[in-house]
Amino acid sequence: MENVTLETPLVGIIGDRTATVLERAFEMHTVEDLLMHFPRRYSKRGELSPLKELPIGEHITVVAEVLEVRERRMQRRNGSLIEARITDGEGFLTITFFNQKWRLKDLQARRRGVFSGKVSEYRGALQLQQPDYELFEHRDDAPGGEALSEAAAKAWSQVPVPLYPATGQAQSWAIHRAIGVVLDQLDPVPDPLPMYVVATEGLMSFDQALRLVHQPEVDEHWQQARQSLLFREAFELQLALLDRRRRVGLAPAMPREKDGELLTRFDGTLPFTLTGDQQRAGETIANDLADVHPMHRLLQGEVGSGKTLVALRAMLQVAEDGGQSALLSPTEVLASQHFRSINESLGPDLAAEVGVVLLTGRMPAAERKKALLALASGAARIAIGTHALLGDKVSMYDLGLVVIDEQHRFGVDQREALRKKGNNPHTLAMTATPIPRTVALTAFGDLEVSTIKELPAGRQGIKTVVVHEEYTPDRKTRMWQEVFSQLEEGRQIYFVCPAIDQTELDPELDAEIDGPVAAHTAADANAPAAPPKPPVANVTDTVALLRRSRKYEGIRVEGMYGSMPTDEKDRIMQDFASGDIGILVSTTVIEVGVNVPNASMMIVRNADRFGISQLHQLRGRVGRGQHAGRCLLLTSAEEGTPALERLLAVAATTDGFQLAEADLEQRREGDILGTRQSGGRSTLRLLRVTEHGELIVHAREVAADLLDGDPLLEQYPLLASRIAAEESHIENLAKS
Repeated sequence: MENVTLETPLVGIIGDRTATVLERAFEMHTVEDLLMHFPRRYSKRGELSPLKELPIGEHITVVAEVLEVRERRMQRRNGSLIEARITDGEGFLTITFFNQKWRLKDLQARRRGVFSGKVSEYRGALQLQQPDYELFEHRDDAPGGEALSEAAAKAWSQVPVPLYPATGQAQSWAIHRAIGVVLDQLDPVPDPLPMYVVATEGLMSFDQALRLVHQPEVDEHWQQARQSLLFREAFELQLALLDRRRRVGLAPAMPREKDGELLTRFDGTLPFTLTGDQQRAGETIANDLADVHPMHRLLQGEVGSGKTLVALRAMLQVAEDGGQSALLSPTEVLASQHFRSINESLGPDLAAEVGVVLLTGRMPAAERKKALLALASGAARIAIGTHALLGDKVSMYDLGLVVIDEQHRFGVDQREALRKKGNNPHTLAMTATPIPRTVALTAFGDLEVSTIKELPAGRQGIKTVVVHEEYTPDRKTRMWQEVFSQLEEGRQIYFVCPAIDQTELDPELDAEIDGPVAAHTAADANAPAAPPKPPVANVTDTVALLRRSRKYEGIRVEGMYGSMPTDEKDRIMQDFASGDIGILVSTTVIEVGVNVPNASMMIVRNADRFGISQLHQLRGRVGRGQHAGRCLLLTSAEEGTPALERLLAVAATTDGFQLAEADLEQRREGDILGTRQSGGRSTLRLLRVTEHGELIVHAREVAADLLDGDPLLEQYPLLASRIAAEESHIENLAKS
């Protein structure tokens, strides 16, 4: 038989049928794909239990003898059922297996072994479904033979049992069995890491770690193996990120000179002074743009910290010699907002000279054609748009800068599609979602990072309050009084809902906003004594309820959501910005970028349905002018639940970076970078940014030292090939 390596296809080693199941369930094709599917945890089979004392619902381990085995067809579904009756001499137990005919070869009468599984009851009889088991090699009738078997059974019961991420078709035991078949045939795996790294970090060899993580005999085996594999994953990832940064830094780019006339004229019109953070970030970006290598920088900042202004100044630097910039926005609402605000910031003369165009998917054909011509000819030096900018028909005369707003909303392939419209253009990615350092090192380790924490002068700040629907009814009453008084003073208000529409209305809100009269009417119309559980708050119903409230007669109430026609969304946003709309009820389409300084209050209904970062983004829409902002988080979440803890965390601080750490901690192994192992390798295997921050930082330092001495990894060709394979992995990380 040919040598079996990590690159060997699974087909032919574990059987075509098993290989097909694993390919469909986890996109596994090679031996490495299977061996890199690590156990999610380990269990012990436990102490030996007598059959006459088995507790239903608990995991047990027994030593028993097979009495009889039979196979029968299942009546209600296809396939067969293997049933075996076992005994320890005092009690009896049935074990069952579905569609595993091969078990008949193992489970023969008078064979003894150790059986482990969860006890259940079926038609009055105790049973184990799909148990683990190991049969003794021989029935030894010699004196002392039983004692030897019992000792072996006790030892077996203490061996750690790997439990794998599984599906209905690819169950944990089947995955473990397939891995055992592969490891039995696998040649020793060469170690890609330099021996000095293995030695100084106290790592197991790659071969030993792969074997012991799947087939440990004691807990120390899998613990040491996982720790070695953790460092290897962090090290190879950081090495790949640093290598990508090095290669990007070697590519040529058109330098864009600093301190041009356009930027000088623009700065002279600003009615305020840039914050210190804006000045520092702007100077760093200006130096990057003047370099002969392309900039790849992430600009992160608090909500309302003035990132767009920093980006606009960078665009003017590029525009000075006729270069173009493209600002890619995730939504049409945000793209339109940027288009209006940038034109207003530039003023009519400078805007006309620079040429600013908007390009979205739902523009009228004539406007779209005009914008495309302006970009292709170079007449327009600033393009603002959505995914429409990525289209094949979009041609740029001299694309020098790509600005990605809310960069986590776009995949690598989308960002690259825009960059390819220029010749190695500079790239500035922006996010208002603060990124903890470990996440930045893991997902964006190939980018330089600038941070803006200071808010512009004049911002009055935001106070956030959790309003519990059940526990704080008095606070809820005050909330409606405050809504009315804010509107009387000429302020504007956002209502945010998690849903667009729903068939039934919410009678509770109807009663709350109009008082006893509406409550009495609602009670008459809904005869049942016990009111139904309130439906999910939605835009359509909330708009209807507010419009028919007597308190808000004369106040224009409008609803908005992402799937509305573009012209309708633009009209609503313009009317809200001009003050014609008093209350805007919306989904999270207003989460980022929307700037209406007169909006002073936000009410988030069913706030427990939103995450920490999302709530922080949403409340950033208020308190952007001379009036202090108020954000009320309505919830029915139970005391002590993670949902309520999220809301209390948001209410406790307006520091987005502190909230980002809280969000990271609360998610634990959730999908910060994506931790699922089904559907192929989407992101990380063992590494968790929530737990392994220090390890990630240390691995980056070790990787940097290696690259300093051998930038091309010429001494380590095996490692170089693995790093090349990490490229697609890095792209998936950035997408997540």
